[in-house]
Amino acid sequence: MKSRKERPNIAELEDLASDHGNKKTAIKTLLLLLRPSWGRIVVATAIALLGGACNAGLIALVNAALNDTAPSKAFLIWGVVGLGVARLVTGATSQVLLTTFAQNTMLKLRRALCRRILITPLRQLEKIGTFRLLVALTEDAMAIRVFLASIPQLTVDIAIIIGCIVYLGWLSWSASLIMFGVVALGIVGYRMLLIKALSSLRRAREVQDTLFSHYRALTEGLKELRIHRSRREAFLSQKIEPTTEEFRSHSVVAMIHFITAFSWSQFVFFLVIGLLLLVLPTFDNVSKHTLTGYVLTILYLMGPMREAMHIFPSLGRASIALRKIETLGLSLAATPLEEQSVQATRTSWKRLDLKDVVFAYRHEEGDREFVLGPIDLTLCPGELVFFVGGNGGGKSTFVKLLSGLYPPEAGEIRLDGELIDDHKREWYRQHFSVAFSDFYVFDDLLGLDSTNLDARAQDYLRRLQLDHKVEVKDGALSTTALSQGQRKRLVLLTALLEDRPIYILDEWAADQDPQFKKLFYTQFLEELKARGKTVVVISHDDRYFYLADRIIKLDYGKAVTPERKPDGAAQREGAACRDEFTTSA
Repeated sequence: MKSRKERPNIAELEDLASDHGNKKTAIKTLLLLLRPSWGRIVVATAIALLGGACNAGLIALVNAALNDTAPSKAFLIWGVVGLGVARLVTGATSQVLLTTFAQNTMLKLRRALCRRILITPLRQLEKIGTFRLLVALTEDAMAIRVFLASIPQLTVDIAIIIGCIVYLGWLSWSASLIMFGVVALGIVGYRMLLIKALSSLRRAREVQDTLFSHYRALTEGLKELRIHRSRREAFLSQKIEPTTEEFRSHSVVAMIHFITAFSWSQFVFFLVIGLLLLVLPTFDNVSKHTLTGYVLTILYLMGPMREAMHIFPSLGRASIALRKIETLGLSLAATPLEEQSVQATRTSWKRLDLKDVVFAYRHEEGDREFVLGPIDLTLCPGELVFFVGGNGGGKSTFVKLLSGLYPPEAGEIRLDGELIDDHKREWYRQHFSVAFSDFYVFDDLLGLDSTNLDARAQDYLRRLQLDHKVEVKDGALSTTALSQGQRKRLVLLTALLEDRPIYILDEWAADQDPQFKKLFYTQFLEELKARGKTVVVISHDDRYFYLADRIIKLDYGKAVTPERKPDGAAQREGAACRDEFTTSA
């Protein structure tokens, strides 16, 4: 066990500074989400304050009736009716306005969070991890939604509290000073308990990330856990049980502090009542009318105060959730380059150049773990290029680099001489159709040209030998519950319908049967090539290497020319778009 230092180290100070920065960014983000609703917020708040004044007026009328100080009975009756109706109308109106505002804000938050995830650099999302993104989209979004849903009631409660405080000040300033003094001491104690509660909530939220990672392992490794009893029991006893216990412990401690804070606030209210009834009359000649008004108002205030304080736990969770979203690098306040409009995708092009391109995976300490490149490469329309190499050679990384999902750390990529920088990377990506090795199949043919889409898709399904299992209606696939190889054919279906200039097929044929594998290499690839598409194939099927115009081998991040050339490659390597093909190790 390492002994803890009393003085924070540099890393802890950096965390504190980062946390402060995240608070500022979270506030900025919240203001950004609220900006379009300021008018509605102001109107609803004004109406709520008017409702609070009506409440104070009703208490004043009740006090007058009890002390027989009202001008007349008719005044009391019409006053109660008028203020009651006004309270009903103002309360309902303000709650409707604020409820609409809360739901609209939540809608914008969800959409903004999804959009931000979609435009955040892929490498950054990979570092964050899928489970953390899921927590942000589910638990964090839910915590913010719960708080936003409580805003209407909170606003009404605050309006009532303000109205009652004004009425108490009007009754007696001396009594108000005593009350505010005691309440101030109560707020200090309440604040101390609240800080401890929020600290426990933050620790629980950190544990929640770990818990979701275990949930992911549980769902994705279900077969492995079911088949190995010792591993299953160890997973439950060493992962699930201690993590859930830690989460429960922090959550319980947080709620205990919240409950203690609430109980403390109730004690302060009764302490105020005791001081007003037993102590104040000995120092000041306070009328019965004033004391009755104070007692009635304070007892009435306990309800709105109780409701308002019950919102603090949800406020704390929402604040922690919003700051957690910011710490993931998913700032909703920033305007990324990729949100800018992009020029139209080119349907015809002449050459794609990679010059001294380098990409590196790094450890957290900054040391290089794996380096791809430097790579020099020129691709031309109508080329069929095979990339080969063993596992860990960098093929999948090269796919992401070539398609623009990873930005190069050094070197440059040019399309027809146009440099691809951060401003043009989104436009550049639209030239590629990619079948990834770790693919995902959507239920719908989203974002595709709808002209005769069903007919074109059904024709490809027939050629892909899936027409007996899958149908397309209004751009929707009837099913995706297929084998791995058949699901890959659906990925190819989408790529073919996209009809983009450059195709990248990463180990696509690995899960196909020999008959369809032959069909893929000899018909589909040749057809794409004949249509002028550039096709980059990641493959281990050496029996089909003869089809390639070029073969490039990736050996632990270095591009080399293999000894074996595809048959007839010497004649095809003189492509018109390049004078010379080179690779750099």
